[in-house]
Amino acid sequence: MNNQKAVVVFSGGQDSTTCLFWALREFEHVEAVTFQYGQRHLEELHVAKNICDQLKVTHHELDMNLLNQLAPNALTRKDIAITEGDDGLPSTFVPGRNLLFLSFAAILAKQINAKHVVTGVCETDFSGYPDCRDIFTKSLNVTLNLAMDDQFVIHTPLMWLDKAGVWELSDQLGAFSFVKNNTLTCYNGLKGSGCGECPACQLRQTGLEKYEANRKKVRT
Repeated sequence: MNNQKAVVVFSGGQDSTTCLFWALREFEHVEAVTFQYGQRHLEELHVAKNICDQLKVTHHELDMNLLNQLAPNALTRKDIAITEGDDGLPSTFVPGRNLLFLSFAAILAKQINAKHVVTGVCETDFSGYPDCRDIFTKSLNVTLNLAMDDQFVIHTPLMWLDKAGVWELSDQLGAFSFVKNNTLTCYNGLKGSGCGECPACQLRQTGLEKYEANRKKVRT
C-alpha cells in the first residue's frame, strides 16, 4: 500500500504516545484523534493537545459524550470506585469504547485520505478488556473495510508487549524521557509518574522498573 497517511487514536497516555512516535517514524503524514467522553478527569484532553502541539501533529478532538450516558463506570463517574467485578472485569471497563473509537478514527481517516489507523491496545499487559484483544482488532479491520468499501489497516504496535516492552520501544524511538515526563496514565489525573497508587500507575511503574533493571544489566 503506497498511502503514507495515518491517524493515531490518542489519549496522551504512555501507550498512545509511544504509538504516536512509532507512527511518526513509519508514516509521512500523521494526525491524532482524541475522544471526549466525559472521562474522570479532563486533564487527559489538555495533555493530549499539548503533546500534539509539541510534536507539531494535527490534533482532532471529537465529542463522544453519548458513551458516558450509555456506559457509566469508574472512568466516567468519580463516585464509582475502581474495583474488580464478579465477571473479572474492572469497573474501569467502558463497553464498546475501542469499537467506537476505532470506527470513528476510520471515518476521520476516510476524510483525510489516510489508510492507516494506529491504536495502543495490548493483549499482554491489560486488565482483561475484551476490546484490547488481537482477534477484536483484526475482526473490526475487516468490518470497517466492508462498511466503507475501503482498505484500511489497523496497526497495533504494542499488542504483544508488556509494559517493560513499551518502555523499551519508546527508548528505541528516542522518546523515553518525553514519554516518562509528559504523558498522563494516572486514573487520578496526575501527569508523569502519577499518584503511584491507582492500578494504571502501578502497572506503569512496575514496567518502568523492570525495563530500567534490564537496561542496567545490559550496560554492565
